[in-house]
Amino acid sequence: MIKSVRPKKNLGQHFLTDLGIAKAIADTVDACPDIPVLEIGPGMGVMTQFLVTKPRPVKAVEIDKESVAYLNEKFPKLRENIIGQDFLRMDLNEIFDGNQFVLTGNYPYDISSQIFFKVLDWRDRITCCSGMLQKEVAERIAAKPGSKTYGILSVLLQAWYDIEYLFTVDEHVFNPPPKVKSGVIRLRRNGVKTLDCDEKRLKAVVKTSFGQRRKTLRNSLRSMARRPEVLQEEIFNKRPEQLSVAEFVRLTNLLNE
Repeated sequence: MIKSVRPKKNLGQHFLTDLGIAKAIADTVDACPDIPVLEIGPGMGVMTQFLVTKPRPVKAVEIDKESVAYLNEKFPKLRENIIGQDFLRMDLNEIFDGNQFVLTGNYPYDISSQIFFKVLDWRDRITCCSGMLQKEVAERIAAKPGSKTYGILSVLLQAWYDIEYLFTVDEHVFNPPPKVKSGVIRLRRNGVKTLDCDEKRLKAVVKTSFGQRRKTLRNSLRSMARRPEVLQEEIFNKRPEQLSVAEFVRLTNLLNE
């Protein structure tokens, strides 16, 4: 008889208890059919049970040893495919022989931003990514220019993905209940193969701009301009949340001139 897993505070575990919501999140992967699925942090398998019924390979990565033992017993057909590792440290080439896959999960709140920075690094493998994270971060990732929540992750992820905010989940459907609401989003790789600028430099420009988001770009980016006269361009009168991805690309090129 398998005993249930205790949610561990140090791992930021909040186990979803509502099966309807678990199925709805699992079904977000259907928008990207025919490729394998990697689930992060399955816990007691509340989403996993719906993912394994889909006609495609499923693997799960879980750092909690107690959960791994539970999942091995509850899902015998997944036994070879439950990876007891830390997702943030994994080489994702080793997961599905270097092929593309969908990433999904009920992401641990305290590392959700790091997970999405990793998605960015592995965008050529992760063609689709969906799942649940704290509402504030989900809204930030999906935010459009001009909104208060638009920030670093919004710009960098939207350069490569089309992003939808799907629905909000209340606190009371978790054990233990988190202190905040959750949001479910889906990212699908857009057609962009390369950006027309130096990508490392773009990342630095975006991070520096939003690090001083109350300042105009002229003030926050002054030290990054190779030629001071480019700072006279109209775009430098704006604040970072007013710029689209394309405008950030243009800004990066101006600073590099």
